[in-house]
Amino acid sequence: MPTPYNHIPEDVLKQAAADAAEDKTPKQPEGGEKPPKGQNSSGSGKKPGRGGSYSLTPGEHRQRRLFKLRRAGIVLSREEVKAIKEGRKKLRKEMKGRGIRSKREFELVAGSLGLYFDKRRGFFFWLLRHWLAALIGALLTLLLILFLFSIITRMRGHFTINLSDDMFREGFTLSETVGFENPSTELFAQPATNVPCVSIIHIPDDVDKIDGEHNGEYFAYTYYIRNEGETVADYEWQLKLNSESLNLSDAAWIMLFEDGKMRFYAEPNAKTGKEEALPPLDDNSRGYINVPIMEAYPENDQFELIRQTDGVSYYRAIPDKFKSDTIIATGTQFEVKPMDVHKYTVVLWLEGDDPDTDNSKIGGHLGSEMDFRLKRSGTEYGDGTDDDDEKGFWDIVWETLKFWE
Repeated sequence: MPTPYNHIPEDVLKQAAADAAEDKTPKQPEGGEKPPKGQNSSGSGKKPGRGGSYSLTPGEHRQRRLFKLRRAGIVLSREEVKAIKEGRKKLRKEMKGRGIRSKREFELVAGSLGLYFDKRRGFFFWLLRHWLAALIGALLTLLLILFLFSIITRMRGHFTINLSDDMFREGFTLSETVGFENPSTELFAQPATNVPCVSIIHIPDDVDKIDGEHNGEYFAYTYYIRNEGETVADYEWQLKLNSESLNLSDAAWIMLFEDGKMRFYAEPNAKTGKEEALPPLDDNSRGYINVPIMEAYPENDQFELIRQTDGVSYYRAIPDKFKSDTIIATGTQFEVKPMDVHKYTVVLWLEGDDPDTDNSKIGGHLGSEMDFRLKRSGTEYGDGTDDDDEKGFWDIVWETLKFWE
């Protein structure tokens, strides 16, 4: 019966058969000795069966790949794999030289000459044959996922300060001390835990005078940024929330100092959408007296005089509204010269007089961060550009891994 490759020139078939026979001819032991009785030419004392492999002769090596190449179900040596590949290459070249380019015809000829590999049965077949390795791999993957999840969970409530890549390239650095003894491109602060509800009157007047982390019944962190580059640059900053539970931001007030100038912020009133003033704007019957932070920063316009009675002044605290649900505030520093230093302090507390502060907030957490980037013309930090997008999952993982190094 004619075969699909009867039209292939006879000299091509003969040459390919000769090459294949030469590649497959077993090497005889030195001195012309024949293999011992009962041993095949591959050095094995038993016939190879399907799924088995020949024993390696001296000079041969096992394949190092995970999915080993086989022929007729037998695992080949590296030398046999190389010989088959070279034979297929020669056959393909000969057939193309004769104008025969059909892949099907090439495989038919190569198969008849033994120049082929078994088709791979796929990853799932390997899993069936190596179920223990697959199970161990799955368990290790699960442990890695749980480890990453635990790291991110432990990061809840941390305060982070980050410099963008362009700020880093420009030469800006961060430090917890004005002397920059330990400069860095990012800083982390531990959260204040188990804090009670306090009031703005409990924020001390020297809260901006202590370097680094100095938590109390509130969270407080002071740090510095310096231009160690060689050019004058403008930069923008953004203070924002990065994690939250139990809507704790509704009860949180944030105070920010920039080079000795103070502003404080809070979520707008849930009913009116206006500033969450304390006491409310329509209540002049009471007010704050003896507010340390107000006395330390008399130029701040967020304290409104309600009335004076018997020489006692009563004030209303009016925080600026958050810029958005996640962005607290933004700002810009212009013409920052080489070696110029700017100082920042962030204070966060649970305002007990805020009507949104109730028992439903117990057990909640709040995380925040402050990011810096070079100013770009025509844009404002927090205006919805691509750089303002929240970090993706792997960005958070990378940052948390660097934190725990």
